[in-house]
Amino acid sequence: MKNLKKQRRIQVIAVAAVALVVATALIGYAMRDGINYFRSPSQVAEAPPKPSEVFRIGGLVEEGSLLRGQGETVRFAVTDGGATVQVAFTGVLPDLFEENQGMVGTGRYVNGVFEASEILAKHDETYMPKEVMDALKEQGVYQEPET
Repeated sequence: MKNLKKQRRIQVIAVAAVALVVATALIGYAMRDGINYFRSPSQVAEAPPKPSEVFRIGGLVEEGSLLRGQGETVRFAVTDGGATVQVAFTGVLPDLFEENQGMVGTGRYVNGVFEASEILAKHDETYMPKEVMDALKEQGVYQEPET
């Protein structure tokens, strides 16, 4: 009788371990496309990612770089003070998007141009995404907002 209980416990533990491994694998598989790493323009310039990799880039929209072309494509440059990356975005920009303001874009880096599928802009006078702020501080160009 004791041997049967011991065997049953081992079976339950083994099934639970297998279920945990399978659940972890399924979660990892499901999230593989949902994880977007953040890079600053300096990091992109130093080690350009593969054209198939989707990531986020953030920094300040460089003054004088905003070009609205024919149709919905908008081109501009994003900088962190150390490097500048050209960005192309097809779509409608957020209302608060403008030069010398913080932005974060999601997309791919193809042939030296970041092709953005989504652009996010600051939502008030003092907000800047943490990743962008950290990258600007690293480059020594971050300025505290006036209060």
